[in-house]
Amino acid sequence: MSVVAPLVGGLMIGAAAAISLGFDGRIAGVSGAVEGLARRDGGFAPRAAFVAGLLIAGVIGMVIAPDAIGGRVAPLWMVAIAGALVGWGARTSNGCTSGHGVCGIGRLSPRSLIAVPTFMLTAGSAVAVAHALGVTP
Repeated sequence: MSVVAPLVGGLMIGAAAAISLGFDGRIAGVSGAVEGLARRDGGFAPRAAFVAGLLIAGVIGMVIAPDAIGGRVAPLWMVAIAGALVGWGARTSNGCTSGHGVCGIGRLSPRSLIAVPTFMLTAGSAVAVAHALGVTP
């Protein structure tokens, strides 16, 4: 696997986070953007553009490289449960992996320095349990 695509992707994510903080004064995080859209308070347009960009990039990625995620799509019920758990986790930890991992770690936020390893340990544990139960290939 080439290291160019992940490097370019990381640079783009970092640049987007820096632009958001520099121009808008906001920390780029998906859960905060979605919550702001739901609340309809100030900053609706930038948040809507951010979320729309995420969705558009996902669609473009599916068109350009449909096998990039292994070509498997989970059943809708499983996606709904996973989404609800991720949303609950993001609200519980005052941010999502994008906000804590990309922006919080870069700012040496104490909360993020605790949240990110917790996310990683939880994800690793979930994968280990899924493999042990035969849920994943």
